[in-house]
Amino acid sequence: MLGDYMQPAEVEEITGISIGALAQLRYHGAGPRFYKPTPRTVLYRRDEVLAWIEASARTKTGAIA
Repeated sequence: MLGDYMQPAEVEEITGISIGALAQLRYHGAGPRFYKPTPRTVLYRRDEVLAWIEASARTKTGAIA
């Protein structure tokens, strides 16, 4: 679509996180960084989404230390 930028539906395809869950992550200030060029448009940078996924890597389950 926009090269380096993705719409929430594209992020959903990559992460498996629903569009609604992405909206909740934005509301709570969690999840990958996003951009709002207009009041109704939400975009994510592909490299930032992938970095966010990589940063979530864990070696065990349970509480994060």
